[in-house]
Amino acid sequence: MKADLSQKDVLNPLETIELFVLSRRKFYDLLKHNKGLEFLAKYGTRNLIIRTEFEKYLQAHPELRRRGTNGDEERF
Repeated sequence: MKADLSQKDVLNPLETIELFVLSRRKFYDLLKHNKGLEFLAKYGTRNLIIRTEFEKYLQAHPELRRRGTNGDEERF
């Protein structure tokens, strides 16, 4: 049985994209081009996302969200 993503404290990038309905391209560009992000934790070569810190970041940067079919941003 899979854990509920909204209950996890640390997410991998794909889980983050799924949970917050993000643009995959924009999210991976963010990880690639920005160092020192508050929500990013490295474990070896893996990028891990601290969910609570990412939620704060996302409130200030809603442009990461994927657009709905009617042009509105999707909400989680």
